[in-house]
Amino acid sequence: MRILLVEDDTRIATPLAEDLRYQHHVVDIAKDGLAGWEAAQGVVYDLILLDLMLPKLDGISLCKRLRAAKSQALILMLTARDTTSDKIIGLDAGADDYLVKPFELEELAARIRALSRRSPETRATTLIYGQLELDPSTYNVTYARVPLALTPREYMILECFLRTPTQVLTRSALLDRLWEFDKSSGEDTIKTHITNLRRKLKGAGSPENLIETVYGLGYRLHSV
Repeated sequence: MRILLVEDDTRIATPLAEDLRYQHHVVDIAKDGLAGWEAAQGVVYDLILLDLMLPKLDGISLCKRLRAAKSQALILMLTARDTTSDKIIGLDAGADDYLVKPFELEELAARIRALSRRSPETRATTLIYGQLELDPSTYNVTYARVPLALTPREYMILECFLRTPTQVLTRSALLDRLWEFDKSSGEDTIKTHITNLRRKLKGAGSPENLIETVYGLGYRLHSV
C-alpha cells in the first residue's frame, strides 16, 4: 500500500514509518495538516494515517477536506484522545477507523490489514499469473512452486504487475507508485530492479520475457 503518515512528532513518525516500510508499504511523511493536504493532492494514497492534533490544519479539518475533495483513501486516525465523543467526531468527519495512542505496532498492522480488506484493490488474496504466485498476506512469491527471495522493491514492482496484468506500466508510473516523494530515485533505478527481478524469475524457471519491455512505453507481463 502507499501510505501517507501525517504526524508532527518525529519520535513517533520516524520509527512508525520504518516499521511500515519493513512491511512492504511505501510511506510518505507530512509534519503538519497543510503539508498532508498538499501531499494528498499530488499522490493517490491507499491509506492515510492521520494524527488528530496537528499544526496549521488539525486532523478533523483535514479529514473533512479530503472527503469533500472525494478522496477514496482509507483514513485511520491516530490520537491520544480516547473519549467516545472524540471517536464519534473523527468517524463522522470521514475516518474509517480510530486508534488511540499509545498503541502497539502489531495492533496498527492488524488494523491496516482489516481496512485493506474493505478495498478490492488491496484485498489480501493470492495473485496468480500462470505459474507465478504472490501472497500479499505473507509476502511469499513462488514460480512453479519455487520460492523467490525478492527485495522489498522487487516484491512491490512484481505486485504492481500482477494487480494490473494487461496494463503497460511506465518507469515514471512505477516511480510515482513505489517511491516516497522525498527520495531522489530516477528511472534508471526502475530499470535496475526490473533486470534483477527478471534474473530471479528466470532462475526459478520462468520464460525470459515474462516481464516484457514495450519499447517507448514501459513494461508489462507477457501473456500466458
